[in-house]
Amino acid sequence: MKSDISEERPVQLFLVPTPIGNLKDITFRAIEVLKSVDVILAEDTRTTGKLLKHYEIQRPLQSYHIFNEHKTVERLIERLKKGEVMALVSDAGTPGISDPGFLLVRAAKDVGIEVNCLPGPTAFVPALVNSGLPNDRFTFEGFLPHKKGRKTRIESLLEESRTMIFYESPHRLMKTLEQFAENFGKDRMASVSRELTKVFEENVRGTLEELIEYYKENPIKGEIVIVLQGVGKNV
Repeated sequence: MKSDISEERPVQLFLVPTPIGNLKDITFRAIEVLKSVDVILAEDTRTTGKLLKHYEIQRPLQSYHIFNEHKTVERLIERLKKGEVMALVSDAGTPGISDPGFLLVRAAKDVGIEVNCLPGPTAFVPALVNSGLPNDRFTFEGFLPHKKGRKTRIESLLEESRTMIFYESPHRLMKTLEQFAENFGKDRMASVSRELTKVFEENVRGTLEELIEYYKENPIKGEIVIVLQGVGKNV
């Protein structure tokens, strides 16, 4: 498969977004690429295996995750240089967005290997649009540090005027909302999205104080996106 930009340089590394919940949220092109590559690099081969089985894709799988990416990048680059064509996928969403991918892409670019990232699912886009908060300018913060550096990161955002987007886990949601209320003010508007594209999708909008009260009574599971109003924004 050739790059759309240059017929002289075939794409050897594809970054393929995968559904964040609903298996129908995959593009025809993504399926076509996954069927054509020599090997698929997967964050969790079990999770990706279910997706491949659903779409009857039979290509070799290799594990590539946050715990082994530093050790495997050099070997993968050597294989790419010899002509192998690879696709990188994460468990859900677009590789490199709070998931492994950056190191491999950078290393490939450094040696002139053609990389192509397909458009597709990523959790923060529907969460942002669903939030009802300004989306003309925003900053994606991903996961806050669990302990060291967490307070410093939050304080660095106190004067941020753009809408802020965070990923969070269910067991840290209350802690994060309470820290936001303490630092940004209880009346700051925010939105919490969970289980995006799935049967139990939920998008809850309100002040930080209202969200804290809501989730005290409604504990949740699943992947979470928090969208937070920027300073000085009228919503």
